[in-house]
Amino acid sequence: MVHTGACVAALMGQGGSKKYGLTWRWLRYFKNDRDRRDLVTCGSAAGIAAAFRAPVGGVLFALEEMASWWRSALLWRAFFTTAVVAIVLRAFIDFCYSGKCGLFGTGGLIMFDVTSANVSYHLEDIPPVLLLGVIGGILGSFYNFLLDKVLRIYNLVNEKGTIYKILIACSISIFTSCLLFGLPWLTSCQACPTDASEPCPTIGRSGNYKKFQCPAGHYNDLASLIFNTNDDAIRNLFSKNTDSEFHMSSILIFFVTCFFLSIFSYGIAVPSGLFVPVILTGASYGRFIGMLFGSRSNLNHGLFAVLGSASLLGGSMRMTVSLCVIILELTNNLLLLPLIMVVLLISKTVADAFNGNIYDLIMRLKGFPYLETHVEPYMRQLTVSDVVTGPLQLFHGIEKVSNIVHVLRTTRHNGFPVVDEPPLSETPILFGLILRAHLIILLKKKAFVPNPMTTGIEAFDQFTAGDFEKKGCLGNSDKIEDVDLSEEEMEMFVDLHPFTNASPYTVVDTMSLAKALVLFRDVGLRHLLVIPKISNDDLIGMNYGSIANYILAAE
Repeated sequence: MVHTGACVAALMGQGGSKKYGLTWRWLRYFKNDRDRRDLVTCGSAAGIAAAFRAPVGGVLFALEEMASWWRSALLWRAFFTTAVVAIVLRAFIDFCYSGKCGLFGTGGLIMFDVTSANVSYHLEDIPPVLLLGVIGGILGSFYNFLLDKVLRIYNLVNEKGTIYKILIACSISIFTSCLLFGLPWLTSCQACPTDASEPCPTIGRSGNYKKFQCPAGHYNDLASLIFNTNDDAIRNLFSKNTDSEFHMSSILIFFVTCFFLSIFSYGIAVPSGLFVPVILTGASYGRFIGMLFGSRSNLNHGLFAVLGSASLLGGSMRMTVSLCVIILELTNNLLLLPLIMVVLLISKTVADAFNGNIYDLIMRLKGFPYLETHVEPYMRQLTVSDVVTGPLQLFHGIEKVSNIVHVLRTTRHNGFPVVDEPPLSETPILFGLILRAHLIILLKKKAFVPNPMTTGIEAFDQFTAGDFEKKGCLGNSDKIEDVDLSEEEMEMFVDLHPFTNASPYTVVDTMSLAKALVLFRDVGLRHLLVIPKISNDDLIGMNYGSIANYILAAE
């Protein structure tokens, strides 16, 4: 749901589709990097709010995990988004409670209002909670380690073609089906409790008492977890007053199965996520720990399951504030706040000693130019000139078309300095910075003149504001390969002055690399123009991709 919400927001940020006539003028507001990032961030917050009915948790999730930098305007935008989601969801819940949703049940939302309303715990209950946090941190870091290795293998196999992706997905699916249908046969049947709050064995799609192969009046506890949806399985594990419903061996088998299947299922060509599988795995291990302590603790097994989910989430995803609020909104019980805070802090601290959080590992694995929150200490000893790549590519104020085409086809630079050549007695003058996207627009519109002459402000007459909008980020941006020019047009000239940013963000080459990275991350810059500190004779051009790729390679 996080991914889906971000995708919907990204599609809206494109401004619609001109091909199918689905465009809206108001969407032009998002034709810039900052507002488009904000829109995607709000989409991810909406996904959390929709999946877990946790509007405040969605805002905090966007703050803690999604946004690279935060400001007050983004806070109220995300809050407004999740508030609207909560209202719409309430309308659908009321509709489904009337029984008109068919197979979707009564709501279709995750809401685990299952723990005791009056949770009571004492000082002697703290050691089991601390143990849950330590084990959750170790298991979470081990989970991240295994997932990183599995994804590396999947990437190597997926590069061989589509048929290999299908084979992996089919193989994992067949293996999962055989495993899940075979494991319940290893456990014994249990007699239905006399004081059960629902029919035993279960009648319908969900419930705590699946009959499977058992005789009348009995149920299979492992089948009750396996042959339910993830939501119902979590609800069964979180249930209060069910300490005797599950056998210890069944819970242990279910935990090991969920732990490894959730790792092998992620990364194949199916829409599988991490959040709910980790909650389910943590709930099973938490209930197992609760069974080990038994009557020595005042906490019931359902509460141990809630804390186990929190510990594994903290150990794997390393979120604290947002996870705490999401779990509280899931269970609808504010009395769990102190215990969940302790578990999350301990599990995150323990897991940080081994590796990074799961999202950072996946981003590095995919090769995204990700900037860390804090720079490495050695970067404070480097200057910007130590990491720029050459040779420098620049243009004159009035440039030949063939030269522009050649540079764009032979480089991947996103920004180019524009330099004017005064008389020989003077030094070259830096006029500003022009972007690759704007150069391609000039070539496509064929804003050429036959002689090297200045066109002035009237050059804007053949362009509209929409021509220089920020293009979509889904692969539909203009490319130099799409520009078709004749030999006669290649010999013409373009006046770059009207289309050049005459006041780009400029720094000297002796600036600390650490400070430059702060500009990219906190200020949200895309390009830096680096000039020598002493002389303007030797200009150095640098863009966002240069620094980001360098950091990625260094790590």
